[in-house]
Amino acid sequence: MKSRPLIALGAMAAAAIALTACSGSGAGTGDGEADGAVDGTGRTLTVMMAANGLYPEQQKEWFDKTSDAFEEKTGATVEFETFASANDELTKIQTSVLSGQGPDVYGLGTTFTPTAYATGAFVKLTDADWEKVGGRDRYVPSTLGISGPSEEDEIAVPFVSRPFVMAYNTDLLAAASIDEPPTTWDELTAAAAKIESGDVHGLAIGYADSFDPWKFVWGMSVQAGNPLIDVDAMKAEIDDPAVAAAYDTYFGWYQDGLVDPASIGWKNAQAVAAFAEGKAAFLPMTSAVSKPTFAGSAVADSYAYALLPTVPPGETERPDGGEEAASILSGDNLVVAQYSPNQDLAFAFIEMLTSTESQLDYFDTFGELPTGVEAAARVQKDNPDLSANVEAATLSVATPFTGAWGDTQLALTNVVVQSLPALQAGSLGESDIAAALAEAQASSQSALDKSK
Repeated sequence: MKSRPLIALGAMAAAAIALTACSGSGAGTGDGEADGAVDGTGRTLTVMMAANGLYPEQQKEWFDKTSDAFEEKTGATVEFETFASANDELTKIQTSVLSGQGPDVYGLGTTFTPTAYATGAFVKLTDADWEKVGGRDRYVPSTLGISGPSEEDEIAVPFVSRPFVMAYNTDLLAAASIDEPPTTWDELTAAAAKIESGDVHGLAIGYADSFDPWKFVWGMSVQAGNPLIDVDAMKAEIDDPAVAAAYDTYFGWYQDGLVDPASIGWKNAQAVAAFAEGKAAFLPMTSAVSKPTFAGSAVADSYAYALLPTVPPGETERPDGGEEAASILSGDNLVVAQYSPNQDLAFAFIEMLTSTESQLDYFDTFGELPTGVEAAARVQKDNPDLSANVEAATLSVATPFTGAWGDTQLALTNVVVQSLPALQAGSLGESDIAAALAEAQASSQSALDKSK
């Protein structure tokens, strides 16, 4: 997947905002009531969020319920729009930035927050803005790690936390005499090879997913000591042996028959479904989002979560300079468009979504961990089976905070997209991966150069 580098839009975005937008936070046409509530009668707030491929019907119901609650609270209606992929997410931002109009509120994946920040098109949060959303101390400190380049320069309010972990089938591991979940990527590959039997496979992987593939490569590379972008030197480091080894491991699971052959076309939801049917021993790169699916499935009493491996391929321990990096600092952030004439409503909406009651309801519906201190403590206390997920959150590492990261993320995914036909045909070789990495290197470096 390719898209135009967003950094290049900075100057155009600034011009568009100057012409069309209300500058500064707190803008809006409605009058605040005496108790600080916002009167949105007759107005519509537009909110852009990722489409939930795992729970689409539940998301539709949540949209309706949330809109009704906000209308009761403020008198305003809420219109939800969705994006289906990382490329779609980037395109939606680009279109709004260039036109100076679009959604009032964006729910962005954490890794896209630096890209959004670089445009200058989203409200930089003041102390007063933080108070409108419950105060900065409402939020778990680690979830604020990618709200901006510093505490003084933040645009994003944490909405949900999504640390990645690995689900495993306890019955299948016991039958294969595997006592503990693997802690290195090589151990995971070896364990998966012991499970293969008929239509039961070692791993469930969504090779065609729009979001997950690059996360495997990022994690393995960071654990090997390569952050993929050297922010200080403004240098991309994708065409690198550690990255090649990561792709070799990821593609090797298919080449060695450790996955269902159909997984070449699977999205994440299909990988989760296969694990839930008892058809795979390991489901790496999942999160608590999968818990509602597992609860009523064939593995309801035979699954557990563990940390993803934290030792890179080819190693028995992390090399010098490697980070533990159990997960990317993952989740969704909420940002308010600088051009929005409804910024008062936008902050009122974010305050409602991040309240303890709303966060607990969202967890019960979708399995997303709360970012609010009180709600997070409640979930942790009531769900001891999520201890690995909580630990993964503490061991999460943020992706590089640069506006070029969005293009880098897409370049990493594009390596997989380009490779899938040859992978399926059984003809994918080292030279093919090397060529794809060289292209990804050039794309990422170009984005970095334009961001200088």
